[in-house]
Amino acid sequence: MKYRHILLAFASEYWAMEECKLFAIIDLLAAQADGIKFDAAEIEARITPQTAAAVARREGSVAIVPLRGVISNRINLTPNSSTGGGTSAEAFANAIERAGADDTVKAVVVDADTPGGNVQGVEEAAAAIASLRGRKPVVVQVNGNLASAGYWIGSAADEIVATPSSALGAIGVRTAYDNIIGALEKQGVEREVFSAGKYKGEGVLGPLSDDARAHIQSTVDEYYTMFVDRVAQGRNVSSDTVRNGFGEGRMVSASQAVKLGMADRIGTMAETLARFTSTSSGSGSRARRERALALL
Repeated sequence: MKYRHILLAFASEYWAMEECKLFAIIDLLAAQADGIKFDAAEIEARITPQTAAAVARREGSVAIVPLRGVISNRINLTPNSSTGGGTSAEAFANAIERAGADDTVKAVVVDADTPGGNVQGVEEAAAAIASLRGRKPVVVQVNGNLASAGYWIGSAADEIVATPSSALGAIGVRTAYDNIIGALEKQGVEREVFSAGKYKGEGVLGPLSDDARAHIQSTVDEYYTMFVDRVAQGRNVSSDTVRNGFGEGRMVSASQAVKLGMADRIGTMAETLARFTSTSSGSGSRARRERALALL
């Protein structure tokens, strides 16, 4: 297999991403490493069909910021990558901050459909949303999936609204390690690693030591704790509630998400936007909605 180490490096990153989508990307990369080539349309169809096309826009005084496709810190630097486009966490945070600084923007709606992505930059993107709370209402409108890193970001908003067929959750972090020593031996390759620094060469070849395995798990746990604590803060629940009651790593339906407190209501983008263009949208709404409308 060509480019084996590129594939291994991808899999060994720390991911907050829906499992089936991550495996689809890894399978696609493996096929390409074996010499099978796909054009841009085929890649998008396999990975993120119709999710990366949205652009930031305005609807009156409402800024609409897309959170679409696979999330990576600087994915916008590789527009034709095998992730099918997607969202740069850094660029997303910048867009949120610009909307917050623009006096003509009275509310922000995040247009979300994402399987999640790499953990780097995600907490910073969530913090950008959280920084607007109390200044301008931020609503995440889900039309498809708000999974893993996407939910990490979205949970910082004043409100999460999901269309009836949407799904939310996949709260968790994963990584992987592939022991390739057997594959190299079959190819007649004997590799020696030279390194300096106590831990510099660990995980390069062969089985992991107990110490290396514990270090990897501790890093996964650290990111997971960061994820859980952000969700708990944003949804105004305890961290234990998130760990033990918010799907526990699984996706849940929109209606179930509302029951669990992971989302606030079922609704469409048109209905969400209508709430910010009219002050007569009815009474008896939930406290979170009332606070958001009061900021207009």
